[in-house]
Amino acid sequence: MRKPFPLEAERCETIPQGRRAADPRAARALSASLQAVPRRVGGMGAFYPDTSTSTRHAHARGQFILGVTGVTAMLTDEGCFVVPPDHGLWIPPGVVHQSRSWADVEVQTLYVEADAMPAGHGACRLMRTTPLLRALLAEVLAMPVLYDELGREGRLVDLLLAEIGRMPASSLHVAVPQDDRLGRICESVLSRAGETRTLDEWALLTGLSRRTITRLFRRETGMSFSAWQQRVRLMEALARLGGGASVTSVALDVGYDSPSAFTAMFKRVLGTCPRTYLDWA
Repeated sequence: MRKPFPLEAERCETIPQGRRAADPRAARALSASLQAVPRRVGGMGAFYPDTSTSTRHAHARGQFILGVTGVTAMLTDEGCFVVPPDHGLWIPPGVVHQSRSWADVEVQTLYVEADAMPAGHGACRLMRTTPLLRALLAEVLAMPVLYDELGREGRLVDLLLAEIGRMPASSLHVAVPQDDRLGRICESVLSRAGETRTLDEWALLTGLSRRTITRLFRRETGMSFSAWQQRVRLMEALARLGGGASVTSVALDVGYDSPSAFTAMFKRVLGTCPRTYLDWA
């Protein structure tokens, strides 16, 4: 085990036992401390009250965020991601991001040195986690800050990073086009998921032809505008359901004519009904 320098040990002693932040301000301070831990990973738990929003920021380390309760929406230059319970989001080092909580949110966060993650993690990736991954993360968060890298604790870290690396990507995100003209359309839809303008109406408002919007949208996002808008509605719905809203009110708020139409879309895309998906009865 590598012995920490005295300055490193002194700095680590300032990190509170248990590493659980009770509010956003404490989470920011604890997060900053963990960036300098002389280990491959440093982790913490954190609580965020309903509707709290972070400033745009980035970390020197990669960040893995696991949703425990509530729903977190994360906006990056790569797109918008929704993190419900039992889902994880990987954010590479240096990627600017901003979060918003729906309902009271609890998350577990792991900060990973840039060279410690498996290959293929150069972009943000949302994933649905397994019980094994969640148990490993809880165990690693309970370890000392200066854990034994050459013993059992180091092997647990190895296994946790390997599990994160093998999780398949989830579909609860949308890419944000780089084209400024499409960006204005997307900003409007992202801010009002119940937006009902048609593609022809957007063409009139932007001065682009319907054909141009269709071509550019598929080139920059990999999907049609209608599929992209449906994904945004689904993500907004998950966030609102995580905040405790009823299926009926969510369905109407995100632009569906009836709860049954919304539930049918939800089951078609995610394979189960809204409440079951969030593990709620």
